[in-house]
Amino acid sequence: MPDLGQRLLKTIRSHEFLRAGDRVAVAVSGGADSVALLFLLADLRQELGVVLSVAHVNHKLRGPESDVDEGFTAGVAARLGLEFEIEIAPIGSAGADGHLGAKPNLEAAARDLRYSFFRRLIERGRASKIATAHTLDDQAETVLLRMFRGTGIRGLAGILPRLPVDGGMGALARAGKDPSAEIVRPLLTFRRAELRDYLRTRGESWREDSSNGDPSFARNRLRQHLLPVIAEEFGDAAIARIANLAEIARAEEEYWTGAEELAARDFCTTSLDARELLALPLAMQRRAVRSWLTANAPDSALSFPLVEEILQLARDEAGRRLEVPGDPTRTVRRGRTEIVIETSAPQAGEQYEYVLRVPGEVDVPELGARVGAGLVDVTSVPEPERKALLDPAQIGEELIIRNWRPGDRYWPAHTSREKKVKELLAGLHATGATKKLWPVAVDAQGRVVWMRGFGAPEAFLALGRQAILLSEITQKV
Repeated sequence: MPDLGQRLLKTIRSHEFLRAGDRVAVAVSGGADSVALLFLLADLRQELGVVLSVAHVNHKLRGPESDVDEGFTAGVAARLGLEFEIEIAPIGSAGADGHLGAKPNLEAAARDLRYSFFRRLIERGRASKIATAHTLDDQAETVLLRMFRGTGIRGLAGILPRLPVDGGMGALARAGKDPSAEIVRPLLTFRRAELRDYLRTRGESWREDSSNGDPSFARNRLRQHLLPVIAEEFGDAAIARIANLAEIARAEEEYWTGAEELAARDFCTTSLDARELLALPLAMQRRAVRSWLTANAPDSALSFPLVEEILQLARDEAGRRLEVPGDPTRTVRRGRTEIVIETSAPQAGEQYEYVLRVPGEVDVPELGARVGAGLVDVTSVPEPERKALLDPAQIGEELIIRNWRPGDRYWPAHTSREKKVKELLAGLHATGATKKLWPVAVDAQGRVVWMRGFGAPEAFLALGRQAILLSEITQKV
């Protein structure tokens, strides 16, 4: 048995990923990583005592190319004498240039469809475990992406080695199915390159996904440009060390989650005793505030700056208030001995909200204008105006155009820090109805990605040649 197989066997046994009697559906896209996992498990199936099958999802994203992937995967399954489970789940198609288009939610939508398929396989008794081929390289990429977008210890944990198949586990247990059904990732300590070498040694081929070269996906840009620089400047082992950070963070998160649950029993009401909160270690203070906000202001735009502001509020004198970003109906007030979440209903007639398709236009009567989102070539836009261009890879198919709300925050590129929209408007000396109706654009995650009169946020600035330009067209009366 090849050394790679021995390593995988040791990994599976030490982590108890699979047990004798498991029905294991291997998620195979046709790419090298998943094909290598399939052949490795096929060699180990008798020693492990498991029954294998192949699960493939055809999203029809790349037209005929996707169909060829399906046929290739079905052929590999047939050669190995394995059942082939297929799901046809279209979510889009390639454009005339062969690219998938600017759809940052495309990967998330595809993932949701795949995991729904996995759940159905388990519900029908076709599998008790789903094995996916996430590698150490995938882990390093995930950690870096989350760092760049902003994360804490939970996000640094990256791709978890095992994941319960959510959505109906209680129903599965009642139906007599295995309630421990889960998705397992046994290749998280394996490098992408060694899996390809393994396939070449066996004389096996695989399919290359042309979308992996599409620069509209942030992961592709990181994989093609940043990781090679890291490996060249700091050595290839640096990639493994980034992935190791995820394992360290996962253990830390498991510990803190248990401690957080203990704290939540004391901090689960709408008020927090400021002295008791501040008596905790700083890490626990932050965890307690996060749990408190999640329980009492579930629509808030939870962030590290917000948690820090609430902790500062706990240190301040009575009477201070803090607006909760993302939830205009709630404020946090510093009382005599406690901090309190208070709720107030928004006043009618002072708010507007419209869905803007990207690209597309929408009338905003309150502004007497029409707001448009157009796809433009960056080179066609004058240099001074490019600071307002948004990256299509970071913007979904829809935005919400609305007036700003108390608690909204914005961080224009090339400025020192994030500020409240209220502060930015004060700098413009906006007052009265003009101030109340000032427009912003919010994405599906509730993030303010555009604000009239300001440049785009650093995280959403256009990086490639194609960009999104938001503009207001005043309507003639």
